[in-house]
Amino acid sequence: MYRICLLTLLTAIGFSVSPDLLADSRTPGKVIAGWVEKVTMLPSNVVVSAKLDSGAKTSSIHAENLERFKKDGESWVRFQLVLDDADDKTHRIDMELPVARRVKIKREEREHDRRVVVNMDFCFDGRKRTAEFSLNDRSKFIYPVLLGREFLKGIALIDPDQVFLTQANCGSAR
Repeated sequence: MYRICLLTLLTAIGFSVSPDLLADSRTPGKVIAGWVEKVTMLPSNVVVSAKLDSGAKTSSIHAENLERFKKDGESWVRFQLVLDDADDKTHRIDMELPVARRVKIKREEREHDRRVVVNMDFCFDGRKRTAEFSLNDRSKFIYPVLLGREFLKGIALIDPDQVFLTQANCGSAR
């Protein structure tokens, strides 16, 4: 009901609304999501809170002990995800993934930060998704996962008044 009211309002004030937005979260198209949502990180199946941030281009995840190395001539990174679940239990997950790219993060009044980016699978809105994540120390942030606009485009619209509008697990039929 909330979704239909919001879409009716947007249409009334002159915004063009795609018919896909009228679909519920189990169908293709953009989903309306809160500014914080639960996601399930794969393959560990740890459910964490993620901040949705259209101001950040690249998604980011809390990782420690990064070690770059070569494997079959390709650049890889070994790291430990550090994720706090809803029960405040800390999960330390050892991973090795190929490096997708490196990204330069601009910072005001400080040196730019270069970060390793990897492709990771997770569940968002009942679907298995893949996104590029920069590996970063997010220990000073409330949320261990940040979903940026490169992931969000074509997938979600953010309602800044809401949280937890989507389901964290992957649907069994997906």
